[in-house]
Amino acid sequence: MKKNLIVIAGPTASGKSALSIEVAKALKGQIISGDSIQVYKKLDIGSAKITPEEMEGIKHYCIDELEPEVIYDVTKFQSMAKEAMEEIYKSGHTPILCGGTGFYIQALVNDIDFKDTEADNDYRKELEAIAEKEGGEDILYNMLSEVDPESTLSIHKNNVKRVIRALEYYKLTGLKISDHNKVQKEKTSPYNTVFIVLTDDRETLYNRIDKRVDKMVEDGLAKEVKELKDMGLTLKNTSMQGIGYKEIYNHLCGEYSLQEAVELIKKDTRHFAKRQITWFKREKDAIWVDRSQFKDIKELTDYVINIIKKELEKNGSKS
Repeated sequence: MKKNLIVIAGPTASGKSALSIEVAKALKGQIISGDSIQVYKKLDIGSAKITPEEMEGIKHYCIDELEPEVIYDVTKFQSMAKEAMEEIYKSGHTPILCGGTGFYIQALVNDIDFKDTEADNDYRKELEAIAEKEGGEDILYNMLSEVDPESTLSIHKNNVKRVIRALEYYKLTGLKISDHNKVQKEKTSPYNTVFIVLTDDRETLYNRIDKRVDKMVEDGLAKEVKELKDMGLTLKNTSMQGIGYKEIYNHLCGEYSLQEAVELIKKDTRHFAKRQITWFKREKDAIWVDRSQFKDIKELTDYVINIIKKELEKNGSKS
């Protein structure tokens, strides 16, 4: 019998963390973060990292586990998440994967295999050098659109790491990584998964994003980024590529004012939320829940818990 896995996904600022806490309390769960930045120590404000008080005694994994200098990518996440799941299962709990990084979630749920090619370090360095030059992101994106146009539909040009990986894969194999991912996505999940996507009214979501960014600035985001910069971190570090960090970093380097950086963070975050929604719409087994249809978190939680119990029982297991 497949082991249970609950996924609570959705765009940024949709309320995933609060909902996952309530679900965990009701269904004896422990939480694995599916976020690409919250895993880093010292990156607290800009990542909207959940605090120990907000965790309400629920154990969390993949949060505050790595130093900012460490590279965190989908393979590293997959490895850490699988280790966390084994520990959670052994403790008699149910893992709840909570986050908005769709590629990470898909990689774990479908157990995507990333080990079929070795890295070409020389070619990667060549592409990274192009990326560092002004307009380099556009050059790499155009290169990818020529050999694998399908990939450009799911990879944003600013996600240089994934663009480079796709180009590297094509050079090593002569095959499109979009075809590889398509095959991997069709694999049967090794878990009995209930996939919840939490969304909200678009205007409400965007207002919440703007308020969250204002709160980050008020709480000292610029100071947090300056401390990371003083540690020697640059935009070459994976940790500093998160929205909020790269904009403030460029502000500290004199590229634009703090107010311009703040407005750019809001704009980039809204665009990111839109891309997240587009990504999750491709998940055929996802159950969408519109937060705006519920009067409070209790009503929302009761509804989601009822869905989860029914889905788990339908698939032959109980929560």
